[in-house]
Amino acid sequence: MPAIGITGGICTGKSTFCGCLREILPAAKFFNADEAAHALVELPEVKQEIRAEFGSGIFSSDEALNRAKLRAIIFGDATRKRALERILHPRIRRQWRAEAERHRNSPDFFFADIPLLYESGGETLCDRVVVVVACSYEVQLSRLMERMSIKASEAQQMINSQMPLEEKITRGGHVAWNNSDRAALAEQAQFLVALWQRQSWTKS
Repeated sequence: MPAIGITGGICTGKSTFCGCLREILPAAKFFNADEAAHALVELPEVKQEIRAEFGSGIFSSDEALNRAKLRAIIFGDATRKRALERILHPRIRRQWRAEAERHRNSPDFFFADIPLLYESGGETLCDRVVVVVACSYEVQLSRLMERMSIKASEAQQMINSQMPLEEKITRGGHVAWNNSDRAALAEQAQFLVALWQRQSWTKS
């Protein structure tokens, strides 16, 4: 079965969409890039690279990474954001490529939930299909403000630091529109799963 990429913008509903897929396809395998990044920054060699790039000020006295401070830096400076991505993206890419290859001959679907799929060139590792989970800018902004308890200006800065959602939509194989509730998103997930199950995944 194929490796299918799931992407979108921050707070557009990628995790919710993947949750819907898990309910429909309980045997499917999932890779979550955010979870991988969260684990990577705890590795000593990764901490060392982050310290070399951003300084010791983003670590506490017990060597814990201050994620809020790092987030403020990278979302306020595109150059610093790219610096962090250069540290994390190759490692994340290796992880999910290995998992995709491991499951490629499996009868079960493999989904890769990667927010920066296009930004990192990860779509080349997918089998023809990328689902872009999208919503309106107003809904995205509201969700982000609520989730992170931040002001509109901060949320706008975070959204604007990513590839425009409109561009991802034009590049995606499918779009799951998430302006409504979970039931509406689940219905779209059900439709897409039925479509994929009818397709032949033999590579050309």
